[in-house]
Amino acid sequence: MSPDRVLRPATDADRDAVLDWRNHPQVRRASLTWHEIGPAEHAAWWAAVRADPTRRLMIYERRGTPAGVVTFADLDADVAVWGFYLDVASLEAAGDLLPAWLELERAAVDFAFDELGVGALGGETLAWNTPVIALHRRFGFEVTSTCAVDVDGMPEEVVWMRKGRS
Repeated sequence: MSPDRVLRPATDADRDAVLDWRNHPQVRRASLTWHEIGPAEHAAWWAAVRADPTRRLMIYERRGTPAGVVTFADLDADVAVWGFYLDVASLEAAGDLLPAWLELERAAVDFAFDELGVGALGGETLAWNTPVIALHRRFGFEVTSTCAVDVDGMPEEVVWMRKGRS
């Protein structure tokens, strides 16, 4: 990984920034829960993720500045699950949102296969979110299934995408 982009383990000092990034309206709309996450809900999630040996919570840094979060789950399963979101407000203001998307995905996929040693990596994307689906395809992910899910009381189609070790 280049010095300009790095994934590092999250620390408790990152907790508030991760909540701010998650509550950005664009991030909420693209997530499988749309409500604004409160401090207590976030603290419970944070503690659970950090205590679970089958999960990893990583911070994406761009040019030395925290700029996103990557989650890995089910690391003991045949297919590990991942997700991410960026600091949309700061990256948009700097004109760096698209480059950061690309860099984060490259870094996360490399980390999953090279550092975590997963055999396959999968994740869910809301079907309407075609830019993210296209990004995943660019990195070798394939759609393996779709299904309807309840997202805060609304039916939404979700696309499951998977990539095996190259």
